[in-house]
Parts: sequence; structure tokens; C-alpha cells
Amino acid sequence: MLKVGITGQTGFVGTHLFNYFRLKNEEFELVPFEDEFFRNNDILRKWVSQCDVIVHLAAMNRHNDNQVLYDTNLKLVKQLVEALEATQSHPHVLFSSSTQEERDNIYGKSKKEGRQLFCNWAKKSGATFTGLIIPNVFGPFGNPYYNSVIATFSHQLTHGELPIIEVDGQLKLIYVGELVEEIHKIITSGLNQEECRISNTSEQKVSEILAILERFKVDYFNQGIFPELKNRFEVNLFNTFRCYIDIKNNYPVKLKMNTDDRGSFVETIKMGLGGQVSFSTTKPGITRGNHFHTRKIERFAVIKGEARIQLRKIGTNEKFAFYLSGKEPAYVDMPIWYTHNITNIGQEELYTIFWINEFLNPADPDTFFEEV
Repeated sequence: MLKVGITGQTGFVGTHLFNYFRLKNEEFELVPFEDEFFRNNDILRKWVSQCDVIVHLAAMNRHNDNQVLYDTNLKLVKQLVEALEATQSHPHVLFSSSTQEERDNIYGKSKKEGRQLFCNWAKKSGATFTGLIIPNVFGPFGNPYYNSVIATFSHQLTHGELPIIEVDGQLKLIYVGELVEEIHKIITSGLNQEECRISNTSEQKVSEILAILERFKVDYFNQGIFPELKNRFEVNLFNTFRCYIDIKNNYPVKLKMNTDDRGSFVETIKMGLGGQVSFSTTKPGITRGNHFHTRKIERFAVIKGEARIQLRKIGTNEKFAFYLSGKEPAYVDMPIWYTHNITNIGQEELYTIFWINEFLNPADPDTFFEEV
């Protein structure tokens, strides 16, 4: 079992990579990292000596002072190299660089020079090194105004702000879930390559991306309609967009109940894509769920009885609880990477309609159990 350490473990890519490896616990043992380790040489040396693999993601992407950005990124690399040399450790090191290396900017320069420092160390020590040249990365939980224009646009559209295109460039993109799968493959193959270019999986103009996100806002955010998703890129973009919706203030969403002499009629799900609709009854006091998905899109709609729906983002402790009643039918949509459950808190049977965008595939269920 390989012991893997990730610098920048709590950052955008680091969080996804850490959680991905948690699901691969039969292959890897994670060696937890904290940013404070860079402030104590003894702790940093102890940490590197425990690792069979180190993925160096920690870096400063933006700063008002270019010199601070450049110095910080080079300093982090130099500290790691010093710790590796001091402990005579020879883990497989993967360094996260960027296609910005090809541009005349400080960030790209800091990444290129950092990659060369690791190359020199690997040649001297005989260690395995992979220098990753990564295109633009997008996905859930990226920081708006920092990690990507997609994060910024998604935040703005769900928080009443107006997105503005500064440069309508052509972006070569990779979804963060696809990137961590590539990193997994490289680790298991033991690839020794100074310059390993990660291929983009999609290419879009900024204006094209914004147009799709604006469609998501009109259909889904404003009206609760699942939009048509034409390909895997749009599914990934939609799951990214959804994560910027303020869960606490947007759920549960009340449904319109139409009542006449015959009884009542409620429209629970409107969608421009397929999937599977299920119906369940749940006895009083019983809880269903306690699992999460990494790609599936899911809705719970309560139509009879009293329910509590709970959600918790993986890797955090904060829980969200929503109380739904069949007297006022309502739904909650499940963001990816949030473990969730539903409990019958009433005295009668609970009736729930579930919709998910994929048929159940036992060979690839994308369902991971974890208590909320």
C-alpha cells in the first residue's frame, strides 16, 4: 500500500484528490498534510520521510505583488527539496505545473523554475519525478475570483451579480474529477517524466461557457427545471454550477399543489434530460441514505408525511437539516460530494419521490456510504 502525501491538501484540487484517494483506501494510505508544516523544518522533514508519493499542489495562484507570488512558489519547492535531501528520502514526486509556463507571466515562470528544481533533485537522487503540465481546471468548490472563470461566473449567477467577460479567449479545460483520475493513473504507473502534459478534455470560448451557465440559471436556479445536458462536459459544468447555490437559503423548494374535488396534483420534477424516477415509502423513525455521489444529480421530493433531510459536505463537519411535509410538498436536490439522508420524523408512512440522472449500474454505482 502506497503512502501518499498531498501539499495544498485543503485547496481546490487538493481537496478533490484527497477525497478521491479516501475512496481508494485499499490502494493508498494518506499521510495528512497541513500548511503549517512549511513553517517548521523538523515537521516537514518528518512528513516527507513517511511518504512513498508526494503530490506537490501547494502554490499561490494570484497576488497583487508579483514578486511575492514568485518568491512564495519557489520557496515552497526549495523547502521540500531541502527536506527530501536532509532525510535522504526518495518518494515519487509529482509537481503540479500549468500551461501558464508557455506564457510570459510571473506565475508561469515560478512554475517552470519550480519544476526544474525538482528535476535537478530527482536526477541527483535517482528518484522518480513527474512534472505535470495541466490545462485550466474547473469543478465544484473552486474559489470564485481565484481558481477559474467558471467558479467566478457560477458564483455571480447564483448570488445576484452580473458576469462580465474581460477576454473572450478559447479555454482548454479539464474537469477536476478527470484530473485526479489522471494523477491516479500516473502514480500507479510510476511514470518518470520531466514534462508530462495532461490533455484537456474540452475546449470552449469564455462566451460559450457563460451562455451555458446562464441557461442553467434560467432553467434550474430560477425555475427548478433540470436543463438538457448534451454531453459529459455539460454534466460536469452543471454539477459545478450547482455547488455555488447557497444550500441553507435555497432549500427546501416548495411545490405548487393543485387541489379540487378529486384530490390534489403536484408537479415534482421537470427535466430536459432522462434518468430514473423512483418512489418509496418509509416507516416512522427509519432513515434512508447516508451516502454520497461524485457525479450523479439527484432530487428528493416529499409528497406525504413528515421528513428531515440532512446533508454534510465530505471532509467537513457542518450539517444542514431541512424539514419537509406532504402538507406542503417540497424538494431538496443533492449536491455531489455531500453525504445525505432522509428520515421519517412523523407518525405515518413517509412517501418520497426520488429522481436521479442515471440508471443504476451495479458495476459503477457512484454511491459511497458515509454517515451524515
